[in-house]
Amino acid sequence: MSDDPTQVLRYPQLQDEGLADWRFFLMKLHGRFRTGSFVRGLELVTRITAAAEEADHHPDVVLTYPHVDVDLHSHDVHGVTSRDVALARRISEIAAAMGVEAAPREVSTLELALDVPDAAAVKPFWSTVLGYGDSAWETQVEDPGGRNGTLWFQEAPEATGEVQQRFHLDIVVPREVAEERVEAAVAAGGTLVTAEHAPAFWVLADAHGNKVCVCTADGRDLAEE
Repeated sequence: MSDDPTQVLRYPQLQDEGLADWRFFLMKLHGRFRTGSFVRGLELVTRITAAAEEADHHPDVVLTYPHVDVDLHSHDVHGVTSRDVALARRISEIAAAMGVEAAPREVSTLELALDVPDAAAVKPFWSTVLGYGDSAWETQVEDPGGRNGTLWFQEAPEATGEVQQRFHLDIVVPREVAEERVEAAVAAGGTLVTAEHAPAFWVLADAHGNKVCVCTADGRDLAEE
């Protein structure tokens, strides 16, 4: 492995690093640790925080009742580097010392891919309607807060919403954001298909006819009856 802390490492290189608690995909190292309780999970997160501060390198951490999920990648180079490998090893040591079991076979990431004739024509609409930002990759948009999954565009000349789309996305936002989001999405190249069920949801479409609903909690129960 290179000592250069900015060199992005690929799958074959990482396979030689002996990171048994971790799995690599989508340019990140992913780990899950079964803590079994919220209190024990918080203790693990606290120890990970201390290690991250010491290394001046910070992971993305999700604490839930049964487990703690950790993603590692170097934001400055959009990939995994020796800094991530070192911190992954340290986190594994911390978990082992606490008697916390790693569960690397349980990690996964859901990506959404949309077949479109022209990615550039619809990317501004989807970025706006989802409240996403640009990614390091030109063919995708991502949640700047890291809460929701990435949406990427696969160019397929024959794909149009009317023919191809068999599912749609729902983006749920606070009530006071909804109309603003709808208006911005239309300005970004979208079309308002219907506001019949507003404020529960508005249906919009991109330039190729692929649909998305902007949803709120207001009136949702009535709309679902």
